Amino acid sequence: MNSQSQEPQNQEKILIFYEMGKKALENGKYKISIVHLESAKNLVDTSTRLGAEIQILLVTAYQAIGKREEAIALCQELVKHPNLQTRQKAKEVLYIIQAPKLQRPEEWMSKIPDLGDEEATKVQYVTAKKQRKKLDSDLELPELDPSQIETKDNQFTWFALAIAILTIGSLILFK
Repeated sequence: MNSQSQEPQNQEKILIFYEMGKKALENGKYKISIVHLESAKNLVDTSTRLGAEIQILLVTAYQAIGKREEAIALCQELVKHPNLQTRQKAKEVLYIIQAPKLQRPEEWMSKIPDLGDEEATKVQYVTAKKQRKKLDSDLELPELDPSQIETKDNQFTWFALAIAILTIGSLILFK
């Protein structure tokens, strides 16, 4: 609990750091987010609602960059927070963070090539081009004999046209 946090100047700084940290987190800039959120946390009274929200965002940012232990430690602090909603939220987040990781089968995942590696990109392009030619040759359709195409009228077109005319006529009549 910081006694300085009551001053308007500090409150302004807290809100600026909070907003910058939140924006960075939303944009996936987790390390920048942590810097701003930690600055806000150091200035704010952590027992307030804003203090709790800053800390919850900080837990999310820690988790995003792989600082699991820091995220767990901060969540454990928030479980003792004076605000009931914060305690509940912290318990939910802590439960998720501490849940065991499930192994996914390899076929459930897509491999994305590293576009920074020029050689891997080149190989990927050549492979895809060869696969495309193979797929095109596999999809060649056999020629059809036009005399074997059934051209007999099955009366469906006339039936559909009659239903459409009756529907439009009844709409106009009952309007």
